[in-house]
Amino acid sequence: MKIHFHKFQGNGNDFVILDNRSNKLLLSKLQIQRICNRKFGIGADGLMLVNISQKYDFEMVYYNSDGNISSMCGNGGRCIAAFTNLIGLSDNEMVFEAYDGPHKAIIEKEIVAGKEWDVSLQLTDVNEVEENEGYYFLDTGSPHYVEFVDKAAEIDVAHEGRKTRQSERFAPDGTNVNFVELSKERLFVRTYERGVEEETLSCGTGVAAAAIAAFLETGKEVVSIHTAGGDFKVSFTQSKGDNSKRFTNIWLRGPAEFVFEGDAVIAE
Repeated sequence: MKIHFHKFQGNGNDFVILDNRSNKLLLSKLQIQRICNRKFGIGADGLMLVNISQKYDFEMVYYNSDGNISSMCGNGGRCIAAFTNLIGLSDNEMVFEAYDGPHKAIIEKEIVAGKEWDVSLQLTDVNEVEENEGYYFLDTGSPHYVEFVDKAAEIDVAHEGRKTRQSERFAPDGTNVNFVELSKERLFVRTYERGVEEETLSCGTGVAAAAIAAFLETGKEVVSIHTAGGDFKVSFTQSKGDNSKRFTNIWLRGPAEFVFEGDAVIAE
């Protein structure tokens, strides 16, 4: 089977995007694994299909590199917004359907014509945050464990993240795991992603979770967030009421870049 693909990345979190408005693509788990494999395939943290939606501009279907369909991906959402804008499917403001419901995305500006965009994505509301001894747990479209550490650069993310991700506490589905270094001016976030099963250069829903946890930890909103792949801005609104742990109007903003496009032959 021959497919035409585009590859995008958002702060180092990279994706293969396929236009499936014809509804002809039926990829198996093994085919998705092969496409995302960095030695035998195109290479990516995940794969996305652009499907027709009856209610919104389009539907985003997201698969992790392990071949399994997954929950919401923040960087993927920003990249698919840039892709659909590039091919003329969407305007600068759009609403698309995803695993966890509809999402609004805004192309804030085109940084490099036809190459890089500044994209804001509205994430799902957070209705509850678990505050436990040593960590926070919340769902920003995907589940996230957030632990504050003194020196994030020194953490063995692959080892420590895998241990938490596979722990009995988060069985059977597991969780994404974030190690966050907090300073007065910004956060530094490193994330172990389930489904990729390793550290990624950035995670959009992860930095949003880290920003909310940091607000609960300090009482101050830190909107500037640094990852190994680049910088983000996060904003949100806390619901009224003392010690409220419900957050709405959550926006994730950062760059989305077109890397390359091509054709690939995928074994049946």
